[in-house]
Amino acid sequence: MRFDIITIFPFIFTSYLKESLIKKATEKKVLDIRIHDLRKWTDDPHKKVDDRPFGGGSGMVMKIEPIWKAVSEIKDNNLNSKVVVFTPRGKKFNQKTAFRFSKHEQIIMICGRYEGIDERVHKYIAEEEISIGNYVLMGGEVPAMVVMESVSRLIPEVVGKEEFLDERNKEEGFIEYPQYTRPEVFSGEEKDWKVPKILLSGDHKKIKQWKKKKGKIIK
Repeated sequence: MRFDIITIFPFIFTSYLKESLIKKATEKKVLDIRIHDLRKWTDDPHKKVDDRPFGGGSGMVMKIEPIWKAVSEIKDNNLNSKVVVFTPRGKKFNQKTAFRFSKHEQIIMICGRYEGIDERVHKYIAEEEISIGNYVLMGGEVPAMVVMESVSRLIPEVVGKEEFLDERNKEEGFIEYPQYTRPEVFSGEEKDWKVPKILLSGDHKKIKQWKKKKGKIIK
């Protein structure tokens, strides 16, 4: 799986890519993650990627030209690619979308900044508009990390053991249930907090039923 992220702040991803399972997956070449500085595709001496909005308004809007050049160069026509742009107007990202994205070979993510991106990028360059929630962020870099991590853990060999994927690698969603570990009893200042007895019973059928009852379906 190859991820190409277009941003004007490439160093935001530096520490993220050097930690945990993402790092291990890139070292094993299971994931190919490429961070692209959008300013590389500008022509003016100041590497300008934004301009004033037509019709007035506060803030600046990211220009179409460098984004079009970047996507045109980055997109590999030999791969099953998906071009994504992040916007609060987009479709809410969920597990079903992550599963669908995991079937692609290349995902190109365009990270906006300022007041937004020229609408022609949304209409003619991006193939899908994605939002990670009903709130406004400073840019698309955090959403890109969210999408990359969610999709990556559905790729075989990224999380390690296949059984880790069995419960979640499903298009129809999965059940997320409460988890407990040792100690069996944690003594607080005024009361003891105990692990549910059913989880200590060894009765796997009843434990499975408990998980289903207490869990929440994530789609």
